Amino acid sequence: MTDPVRREFGPPVLHDAGEAGLLVAFGTVYDPAINRAVMAFDAALRAEMPAGVIETVPTIASVLIRYDPLELEPGRLRATVEERLAARDWYDAPPPPGRRLWRVPAVYGGAAGPDLAEAADLAGLSEEQLVEDHAGARLSVLMLGFAPGCAYLGGLGAAWDMPRRTGIAPEVPAGSVLVAIRQTVLPSTPMPTGWRRIATSPFRSFDPGSERPFLLAPGDEIRFEPVSEAEAARFDPAAARGEVLE
Repeated sequence: MTDPVRREFGPPVLHDAGEAGLLVAFGTVYDPAINRAVMAFDAALRAEMPAGVIETVPTIASVLIRYDPLELEPGRLRATVEERLAARDWYDAPPPPGRRLWRVPAVYGGAAGPDLAEAADLAGLSEEQLVEDHAGARLSVLMLGFAPGCAYLGGLGAAWDMPRRTGIAPEVPAGSVLVAIRQTVLPSTPMPTGWRRIATSPFRSFDPGSERPFLLAPGDEIRFEPVSEAEAARFDPAAARGEVLE
């Protein structure tokens, strides 16, 4: 019997990405099954990295493989990847080990979340209901990108299927909790955005001076916890620890 995910999205597709990259696309849209396949395949590659591969970069729906073409011939890499893709059904693979659950404090509304009322109106909820729904969701880290440590989180319900704004805010502060298209973005540095800011967190997933500069990793999970401004001020980002998931 054909797997329903494979029937809907088709098999993974390989694309050359410049002279030193190979993109393994498991789909063209966000879907939990596609993102799980990305995480599982990326973890398998990292566990047994082919000689000549420099790094792998998991995204929402694909894995970018960067390699040294002087050490690894492109055709040989493609054959190796095709062989590994055929070894199992990656859409049905279990999540990789070492994932963590992070409990992230956030101040919702007010100056910390100036777009909360607008987001609530778009979702058809009260501000209190929107906060409860957002904080009650267990969100998955789909990928890191755009800025150092910036995490894209998935798992919000249909009420959150709101578009990005048509304009761009020149800069929102680090720790902004941004929402659009059923996703949340949590940046660790100031950045421009067209997403709506509903909260701000003292949590930082990127610390260039730390032995582990990136706290979050694709596959981790996050629960936002509403706190007051006073509680947020007492939070020590350096003390943040994630709970290892089974």
